[in-house]
Amino acid sequence: MPRQSKNILETLATLPWWASVITAVFVYVAMAFIIPALAGENMFAASFAKGLAQIAPYGFFLFLVPVPLSLFNSWRKRKQLDAQKNIDSIRELSWQRFEELVGEAYRRQGYRVGENDSAGPDGGIDLVIQKDGKRYLVQCKQWRSQKVGVKIIREMFGLVAAEKAAGGIVITSGQFTRDASEFARGKSLELMDGEQLAELISTVQNTPMMSTPLSSKNETKTGASSVPSCPVCNGTMVLRTAR
Repeated sequence: MPRQSKNILETLATLPWWASVITAVFVYVAMAFIIPALAGENMFAASFAKGLAQIAPYGFFLFLVPVPLSLFNSWRKRKQLDAQKNIDSIRELSWQRFEELVGEAYRRQGYRVGENDSAGPDGGIDLVIQKDGKRYLVQCKQWRSQKVGVKIIREMFGLVAAEKAAGGIVITSGQFTRDASEFARGKSLELMDGEQLAELISTVQNTPMMSTPLSSKNETKTGASSVPSCPVCNGTMVLRTAR
């Protein structure tokens, strides 16, 4: 299901705080100076422009409303990333929070991150990241048990070509099928599974890591951590002996 469209104030709340400040200044200048200057001698236009100039301060403060929301969202995303403990905590996130986590991880690597509000939990480009003049498309799959198949990778390859992007990245909290990995080999595509994502999160966290590494495959090789996972559902496998 696609996400509901947002109004301009809701959109500004998802952007950096300075975007709201720039917008507020532009609205004030336009209402107070630009539109009155363009009104000319037409009586109706001049009267309308004069009314806009009088309410220009209200327009300015209206577009400053998203600033505290933007600051809170930025703080929440940073805190969410630093709070991750292992791959299990990542898999417990909702698909929206999962996308935010991925976006914050790339943001800390120096990428400029744009969120795509038209995408949804079932498909579409979720993030567009840019760095050093290159643009990459990112698709996030919060799939805890089902593996990401080759069909999705083919679609991403087509989108990269259509958008003329430098490459595409598909990230999942689970795993990829063998066909998906083979299709991506040698192409401008990067596949990042749950373990690789956990390692990425670990490298960009601001707070010191705990004694147990973030990635479950690097955990102490005793107890449940030494038991292999099912390649189909990612559940812990149980050794049974037939009588």
